Amino acid sequence: MSTETVPAATADDPTIPPTEPCSVVWCGGRPYVLEAGGVSPRWVGTDGRGRPETLSNAQLQIRGWSHRRSGNRRSH
Repeated sequence: MSTETVPAATADDPTIPPTEPCSVVWCGGRPYVLEAGGVSPRWVGTDGRGRPETLSNAQLQIRGWSHRRSGNRRSH
């Protein structure tokens, strides 16, 4: 099998966030959208109080993320 036909990360790989601009993931019960353009990718969403928040790929991975909204939401 050629490495050209195997994707670097599958959509179900929970360790690597998507790289396609405008992708949506869930983190801490809130949606984050991958901002298009820029030097390094950043995820844009809101914190627990509704204030704008940006996360890097590394921050998103540390906090944990999912392609689907989970049932348990963090409350602060």
